[in-house]
Amino acid sequence: MLRRIPQLLIGLVLYGIADAMMIRAALGVDPWTVFAQGLSHLTGIGIGWLTNIIGLCVLVLWIPLRQRPGIGTVLNILLIGPSIELGLWFIQTPPELWQRILLFAGGLLLLAVASGLYIGSHFGPGPRDGLMTGIHARTGWPIWVGRTMVEVTVLAVGWLLGGDVGVGTVAFAVLIGPLCGFTLPWLAAPTPAKRMPRGAAVATRAAAPGTAAEASATT
Repeated sequence: MLRRIPQLLIGLVLYGIADAMMIRAALGVDPWTVFAQGLSHLTGIGIGWLTNIIGLCVLVLWIPLRQRPGIGTVLNILLIGPSIELGLWFIQTPPELWQRILLFAGGLLLLAVASGLYIGSHFGPGPRDGLMTGIHARTGWPIWVGRTMVEVTVLAVGWLLGGDVGVGTVAFAVLIGPLCGFTLPWLAAPTPAKRMPRGAAVATRAAAPGTAAEASATT
């Protein structure tokens, strides 16, 4: 427990900073951030605060799916958004393309590490991962099917609202699974399987579909 709580908190803060790095790289971001960007253009609310609001709305969808949040789920909603805003405050978009590529690559790597830290703390999945596992549990569909359906939808809506879709979006989709497949088992805190929150093992597979993480207990 002494390791797991700091690991959870550090992972969530680093996740937000990593997201901010990729946003400032201006090469395209992951589907949920595209969605938040689009809503930000529409409402004028900061991307980080909208990430909090979206996470809370997604959590409401857990109710009909009969998913139970853990402390990690709640802290995910509370901490990642402010961390994004903090990162956007002190990180600026570099002027040169090669600098933006390096910034995006650094953000992607940091996000994989952050995912390994917070998911590996075994305090419950994030709201988006829990949505995927809930769809899987209620319908029997493979996790990748539910994830693809949801993320294609939010990506399309976010893009139509002006979110940043680009080569970075593709790079994220291709690389985040293999990267998390490495960081999740590497950073997972030792915890008896019987004490893992319901859905935590499935959340690992949702966070890194198509990787070695699917065969182990992971956003």
